[in-house]
Amino acid sequence: MSRERPKRATLPPAQENVEKLAKVVEGGNYYGAQQMYKSISARYVSAQRFSEAMDILHSGACIQLEHGQVTCGAELAVLFVETLVKSRIPYDDETLDRVRKIYEKFPRILVPQHLEDDEDMQKISEALGAAKTRVDGCSSFLKAAIKWSAEFGAFRNGSPELHVMLAEYIYSESPELDMARVSYHFVKGNNPKKFAAVLVNFMGKCYPEEDDLAIARAILMYLSSGNLRDANLLMDELKKQVEDKQFEFPESDLTQFVTFLLPTLQRDALPLFKMLRVNYKSSIDRDPAFNELLDEIAEKFYGVRRRNPLQGMFGDIFKMMGAE
Repeated sequence: MSRERPKRATLPPAQENVEKLAKVVEGGNYYGAQQMYKSISARYVSAQRFSEAMDILHSGACIQLEHGQVTCGAELAVLFVETLVKSRIPYDDETLDRVRKIYEKFPRILVPQHLEDDEDMQKISEALGAAKTRVDGCSSFLKAAIKWSAEFGAFRNGSPELHVMLAEYIYSESPELDMARVSYHFVKGNNPKKFAAVLVNFMGKCYPEEDDLAIARAILMYLSSGNLRDANLLMDELKKQVEDKQFEFPESDLTQFVTFLLPTLQRDALPLFKMLRVNYKSSIDRDPAFNELLDEIAEKFYGVRRRNPLQGMFGDIFKMMGAE
């Protein structure tokens, strides 16, 4: 006579676990709560109750982040996105809002600037380490969300809104700012006005001769993706915001080059495009990536094919920034 298998315990409504686990976090047992969030949500996934698993993970990510537990919150946030993928949830405004809610819980903390003694040095070292943890955690979460949105949405490069979120967080929180990486995500986004505000802010604190490089890189990256509209919008918005803040727009050969380049690309003017590259060669050569971007622009706007098989290296580097 065969024995019956013991029946698996019926899972309660997710809200019961959401409330129970929130109390564990509130009691300060962050690690214990983390293990419970992961194991309990996994049971709901195994039972194909994906929506409830996502409710538990979403709540856990938010409450851990609210309590400053960035590593725990980021891990649950990534698990939330992985569950979106497992359950094949399509990209839509409602799910984007849920992703945004987690993003908004990631802490934003100013790194101390004034150092006076060894104790201050210790504090800033700890602050820089914490900032790196925040950026790495938020980046892992948003990159997973961008990948989900590309697979289950209408955007080949992923949700523009998610790219803007990532660009903003990298800019505001990175202890070692990489403007090329910030620009990469803004260019994949849909908010040139916000990008302009970040560039103007950068101009107010960067080293001399970094401001025109940042502007030129932003314009060329838009153009290399064939986006002349947002390149023009960015330039117009930059000039407006600089004037509003009573800053001086950086006047250099490089900014003059991109200023001339924009109207050139609005018409069939390949000879003029080539002449600009020759005349401003020394300025373009200030950044090794600029010639690669210009080759991509020539291909996009004038159908000029590259001859050198090694070309494309810097463009590939920019593309890889989305996967770092």
